[in-house]
Amino acid sequence: MTDISTPSGVEHLDVLIIGAGVSGIGAGRYLRKLQPSKTFAILEARGASGGTWDLHRYPGIRSDSDLHTFGYEFKPWRDEQSIADGPRILSYLRETAAENGLDPLIRYHHKVIRADWSGAAARWLVEIERTDTGERLRLSAGWIFCCSGYYRYDEGYIPDFPGRDRFQGQLVHPQLWPEDLDYSGKRVVVIGSGATAVTLLPAMAGTAAHVTMLQRTPTYIMPLPKKDPIANVLRKLLGDERGYALSRQKNILQQRLVWEFCQRFPKAARKLIRAVNVALLPKGYPVDEHFNPPYDPWDQRLCAVPDGDLFAALRKGSASVVTDRIKTFTEKGILLESGRELEADIIVSATGFHLQLLGAIEFSIDGRPIPLEDAIAYRGVMLSGVPNFAMVIGYTNSSWTLKVGLICEYFCKLLGYMDANGLDTVWAASDPQMETRPLLDFGAGYVQRSLAKLPKQGPSAPWLMSMSYYADRKQLLNSPVVDEHLRFSNAARREGRPDSIALHA
Repeated sequence: MTDISTPSGVEHLDVLIIGAGVSGIGAGRYLRKLQPSKTFAILEARGASGGTWDLHRYPGIRSDSDLHTFGYEFKPWRDEQSIADGPRILSYLRETAAENGLDPLIRYHHKVIRADWSGAAARWLVEIERTDTGERLRLSAGWIFCCSGYYRYDEGYIPDFPGRDRFQGQLVHPQLWPEDLDYSGKRVVVIGSGATAVTLLPAMAGTAAHVTMLQRTPTYIMPLPKKDPIANVLRKLLGDERGYALSRQKNILQQRLVWEFCQRFPKAARKLIRAVNVALLPKGYPVDEHFNPPYDPWDQRLCAVPDGDLFAALRKGSASVVTDRIKTFTEKGILLESGRELEADIIVSATGFHLQLLGAIEFSIDGRPIPLEDAIAYRGVMLSGVPNFAMVIGYTNSSWTLKVGLICEYFCKLLGYMDANGLDTVWAASDPQMETRPLLDFGAGYVQRSLAKLPKQGPSAPWLMSMSYYADRKQLLNSPVVDEHLRFSNAARREGRPDSIALHA
C-alpha cells in the first residue's frame, strides 16, 4: 500500500472511527455535535454495536463502575440502578446512537486490517475485510480515530492448564459464553478473582448446586449499593439533566478521593477494607486467607460487588472461595497443589483477556511499517510520529468513559484549529532522549503480559498517560489545543511554496 494519492473510486472520509462500542459511539456523537461538517463512518468488525456490552453474555454481566460516571456526560443515566446490568447498559448505548443519528453511519462486519499513511496526499488508505463475506475493501480517510477497546474480542485468555484435556466436564471462558449452557444443579468452579469472577459467583450460586471461586491470589473486594440513593433523590428534585450532572461530579470526586486515600495511606485502606469484609462474611471466616491480597489497594483495580451479593452467597453456603494453586486438571475437576481436589461439572476460566490495543491493525507511513511499541503517547490521545491518528484509552482507576468525553472534545478542538489555519496534517514529535516507561502502570496480569508490545509513556505531561480526570480536564480542555510538541503541515509547505505554514504553532 504505497499509493501517494487516493485511487479513483475509493470513498474518502474526513474521519474513520474504528469500533462501535462505548468509545466509538461517543466519538460519533461529539463529531456530529462539534464538527458537523466532517464526514465520517464507524467501522465495526462484529455484527452489532455496543462492544463489550453486546459481546459478553455470561450470567450477571454488569458494570463495575457507577453509571453516573460510566455514562456519557451529555446523556443522563435515568435508571435507578447505579451499578447496572449489561442489558441496561447496552440499551443506553444504542439509544445514544439512535438519538444522534449514528446508526446509518455504522458499518458492520468491517474489520480494519491495515492502514498506510500517504505523506504526499495527507491521508490514510485503509484496507478492510468484510468479516461476513471475506471481501476486501479500501477506504481513504484524513484521520483515523481508534476506539477499538483494549482486548481481543475473538478469544479470551486461558492459561495452559496441565491436564486440561483430561477433564470430562465442560470448560468455558466468559468471553465466549455458550448460550445453551445449563448449570442448574451442577457443581461449578470459577477460576479467577477479578471482576468477572466475583460477578459470576453470586449470579450462578442461586441455580447451580454449588459455585467455588478458585483464586491463586486474593483481590480487594468492596460492596457498593446497586442503587445510588443520593443520585436518585437529586434526579427527582432537580430533573434528569441537573440531577445527573451533580451526581456525576459527586461520584467523580468520590472515586478520586478513594483512590488517593488508598495511594497515600495503603495500610489504613487495607485495614478498612478488611473490616468491611469481616462484617459481611460468616463469623470465623478465614478472611486473611481469602481476602488479603499481597499488594496494596489500587495496585490493581478494586472489585465492586453490588449490595454485597458475593458476601451474601458465601453466607448462604451456596458458594465458597478457595485460595490455592492448580496442579493439574483431572477427569473430575481440579487437583490443587495442597492435595485437595475440587470436583466440577463445569469449569469457568475467568482468567482475563488478551490485551490488544489499536485493534491489531498494521500501520505504516508511505509503505514503511510503524513500530508502535516505540511510539510515545501524547496527551493520551496521539502517538509520537504517527500523523492524523487519535485513540481512546480510558482510566484504569476510574470509569472508562470519563476519559472518552475529554479525548473526543480535544480531538474536535484540534480539527477546528487545523481547519481555521489551513492545515491538513499533524503529528506529535518527542525528544529521542526522553526517558520512557510502560504505557500502563497497572499490575493486572493481562496488562503485564502485553506491556512489551504497547506504546510507551514519558515522565511528565504531555507525554504522561494521566489517570486523573481533573488533570486531564486541565490538559485537554482548559489548556491551549496546541503546544511546542505538535508539528503541522499543509499542501503548500509540502510543495515548498512561500505561503506555507510553519511546522508548529
